[in-house]
Formats: sequence, C-alpha cells, structure tokens
Amino acid sequence: MSQRPDRLPHEKGFHISWDQIHRDSRALAWRLDGHGPMEGGAWKAIVAITRGGMAPAMIIARELDVRMVDTISVKSYNHQHQMDAVVLKAPDEAMMGDGEGILVIDDLVDSGKTLELVRKLYPKAHFATVYAKPKGRPMVDTFITEVSQDTWIFFPWDMALQYVEPYRGTD
Repeated sequence: MSQRPDRLPHEKGFHISWDQIHRDSRALAWRLDGHGPMEGGAWKAIVAITRGGMAPAMIIARELDVRMVDTISVKSYNHQHQMDAVVLKAPDEAMMGDGEGILVIDDLVDSGKTLELVRKLYPKAHFATVYAKPKGRPMVDTFITEVSQDTWIFFPWDMALQYVEPYRGTD
C-alpha cells in the first residue's frame, strides 16, 4: 500500500505518552551506561538540546548520576516547518571544549540538521537521541527507536488531555 501524496506530516502520527518517553529515556540511559570516556565509563556532563532534549536529559542524568547538566538552544523548526538550524544559546564554553566526555541528548533526530550543527561545534561529543528517523541516523551515535521519515512524532509536552466525542456518537 503506497502512502497518499497529499498526506500532511502530522497525519501519520506516532503518539508518545509521558510513561513511554520515560521508559525509552531510561532505556537510552542503560544503553549509554559505562560507555563514557571518563574513569569507569562515566560521562563528564550532559547537554540537552532544547527544548525536546530536556525531559530525556533529566531522566538520563538521574539514571547515570551525572550532576553537570547544561543546555544548547537550537531552533530548526517553525511549527511543523523545518528551517536552517541556528544556535540561540550555547552551553558553558569551559565545560564543553571540543565535546570530549560530553553526552548531547535530544528527543529526536529528524533530518539531522540540528545535530549536524552541534556536532561541528563539539566534534568529540557523543550524540544520543531517544527516537531517530533514517535521514538523521548518521548524525546520532546512540538511539532507542527508529521511525519512518514520514512519521510525525507527537510528544507529550506538545499535547493536551481533553475529552473527544466517540466515533459513533453518544446517542
């Protein structure tokens, strides 16, 4: 069955709950545990790519007992439209160096443009995402779940709980 060419990006949706992002972020932490370049396989610090990487980074920092956490703010989307990635806020320069020992976390790698920009800044950092799409996979070192390129992921921080009428009505 081929996909309809007139399908909007959000019509092929993958809905992620808070429980699911928590489970998948913990799974990512377990995959990264002991693989850092510091003594005992530890990581020097975690840098979350804001905004989507903040929730997974918090969970991973807790699981791996990493206390040094910072953010890099990169804008590459305007609603559902991709644009050129731009750094709005960089992490602490002294901590970052070339990225050695730094674990950079994001929720998703889509086209790879955001990670490509951050990787140029910190070439020795380790890049990990919870979810990955095929175009962006070459930019990420570790991920948990791959989804198709035409899938739109709905994260829990983008959703609201509300009543929805049943399909067949209420009569």
